[in-house]
Amino acid sequence: MLDYDFMKSYLQDLAAVIIQQKDNLNRLDAECGDGDFGVGMYIGFQSAQQAILESKRDDIGVLLNEVGRAILSSVGGASGPLYGTLFIESGKVVTGKREIDLKDLSRMFRNALERIRQRGAASVGDKTLVDALEPAVASLREAAENRVDMLQAIEMAVETARIGCESTKSLMARHGKARYLGEQTLGHMDPGAYVVTLIFQTLLSHCRSHSVSS
Repeated sequence: MLDYDFMKSYLQDLAAVIIQQKDNLNRLDAECGDGDFGVGMYIGFQSAQQAILESKRDDIGVLLNEVGRAILSSVGGASGPLYGTLFIESGKVVTGKREIDLKDLSRMFRNALERIRQRGAASVGDKTLVDALEPAVASLREAAENRVDMLQAIEMAVETARIGCESTKSLMARHGKARYLGEQTLGHMDPGAYVVTLIFQTLLSHCRSHSVSS
């Protein structure tokens, strides 16, 4: 089980990781976009940090909603709505909970994926965050159905997200400003997919440091 205090400290760690990645995310975006993705994520997760610090409700769903709203209100372009949606929709399925299990975690990310696909009309193969998120969601769902322990399930999700992210190097962008660059986007990793890997990698690191096993 992951409790409210665990999730709050995990989200603080995640915000710090993404803030530190600003220049790298800008570099990735410059290879297949306009080079400002890292700045947007930096601003969004700074706002998220403040929201996390101010959160007092002792409710994981509310906490995730507050993080999503902070990102949504501070980041322009497509990034704010997409990553804001990820956290807001994750939170909706666990509102009222102080603890979550693997089934909850699976449902959280599945709900987020469904809403993101609706909002952005992206599918696997379009060189977006969906290329990393969809396989990770499928992995979590399978793990939950087979009653895999929490740590192993997250390890599997990290690996599937990583593979999905790596696959974007061989894809041509079909969404956002990057789609206008056509073949120039080949050979470059999608920065949005990379952020998804950071979400799962940071969760895994946090589980390991807190000795989460089931």
